[in-house]
Amino acid sequence: MLHKLSKYNDDGFTIIEVMIVLAIAGLIMLIVFLAVPALQRNAHNTSIKNDVAGLLGSMNEYTNNNGGTVPANQATVITGTTATIGTGCSTAGANCATTRVGYLTSASIVSAIPASAPAVGSVALITDATCNGNTPTTTGATARNYVAFFQLEGGAVQCSAS
Repeated sequence: MLHKLSKYNDDGFTIIEVMIVLAIAGLIMLIVFLAVPALQRNAHNTSIKNDVAGLLGSMNEYTNNNGGTVPANQATVITGTTATIGTGCSTAGANCATTRVGYLTSASIVSAIPASAPAVGSVALITDATCNGNTPTTTGATARNYVAFFQLEGGAVQCSAS
């Protein structure tokens, strides 16, 4: 009897074992492919929030350097990875402020609240406004108040005050 049992060799895997390993590998790949876009979206959203914080800091710097005057409309330029706030910044002695940006491609200073949030990668810096949750409003705002109104990847709209 022992001789009959030793006659069968276990030299390889059965087809069932191979199928189970392939199914497990497929599940792992599926999980990875589903997680990567969410991780990229979170990284982009973090970059947008950091860029907006830098722009608000530059707005504050500009306001402090110019006796409390906020920049005029459309006084923001993003060139490559640098955002410049102020007009006539190439002139010596101009009180401008700059910050580094990574994901934002455009920013504009406006005095009226836009009807809808700017596209992803853009930000509206609204003067004479405050935030009411994630919505900019003029209620309770003073001439020195300004907010950033922007949209994150995934469609979430945000309002950040200085």
